[in-house]
Amino acid sequence: MKNKDIYCLAIESSCDETSMSIIKNGTTEINTVVVTQIDIHKKFGGVVPEIASRSHIESITIVLEELLEQSKMKISDIDIIGVTYGPGLIGSLLIGVECAKTISLVTGKPLIPVHHIAGHIYANNLKERLTFPLIALVVSGGHTDLVYMKEDYSFERIGSTLDDAVGEAYDKVAKILGLDYPGGPIVDKLAKVGNDTYDLPYPLDDKTYNFSFSGIKSAVVNLVHNEKQRGNDVRVEDVCTSFQNRVVHILTKKTKKALEEYHVHNLVVAGGVAANQALRESLNNMARDNHIKISFPEVKYCTDNAAMIGAAAYYAYQKGITANLELNAKAIDSLYKGTENHK
Repeated sequence: MKNKDIYCLAIESSCDETSMSIIKNGTTEINTVVVTQIDIHKKFGGVVPEIASRSHIESITIVLEELLEQSKMKISDIDIIGVTYGPGLIGSLLIGVECAKTISLVTGKPLIPVHHIAGHIYANNLKERLTFPLIALVVSGGHTDLVYMKEDYSFERIGSTLDDAVGEAYDKVAKILGLDYPGGPIVDKLAKVGNDTYDLPYPLDDKTYNFSFSGIKSAVVNLVHNEKQRGNDVRVEDVCTSFQNRVVHILTKKTKKALEEYHVHNLVVAGGVAANQALRESLNNMARDNHIKISFPEVKYCTDNAAMIGAAAYYAYQKGITANLELNAKAIDSLYKGTENHK
């Protein structure tokens, strides 16, 4: 007898995207609706938390109605409610969590708390079923982690950033160079046409699995300041190339080290910076040369979206991870404490 399909209504509101999705069995996207706030925050050069939370309030019921209409489904068709409870902007998270709790209360459907980074990792599951054991390289605006997974929903962080996350470093470098927000994709694009002419340091080039990007960010700040003081033009494309080459080199080098030392042949890349073309090329080359199976999410699943939360929620539910109506949003929360029950 075939097991019953599980439909998850997933909600993601950790930063400046209001997103809801319906995911079947953790692998199949029925539909996703995303309302982005990029244009709202662009004039400020970054996300303004108070504005973000107000925008979520305005959008969330509209997104839900649109999702159900486009999916041709009713709330009664849903089996579980998955929601990002953290980490992220507390005001933004609260909107999604309260919405999920309300739907769970009204429908009696199980409430599944999902860590944002678990969602990013499981975005790969929407493309192809995760193969274990694996190493996950998580690269986003708030995280740079290397994670070992021996099975579904088993997360062991083996390395992390000691300061700035890689996506944050990209955006700060872009701002220093006078580029628009979000800066990461622009730096990636300009790096393709520039030359590696600036002598920037390699960020935390050591034997650990940890990362540090504050040093190279500060080096770019000093470089731009000194060039202007001398009356020299700053070659923006060349700065982008020099910066990106060193960042990509370190991410690739430490990921390769983790795969070798953990005797793992499966690599998944997750988070917004997984869309970076130079990083994809470097990791693909490394994987090919070392007989590693590598997976990137589709570009549309790299940035924050509810589809990835629905994919993760299904496997959390299979592990018995649920929450009651006391679930609260957490601005800071570790994924790596184990799969404790949130009841």
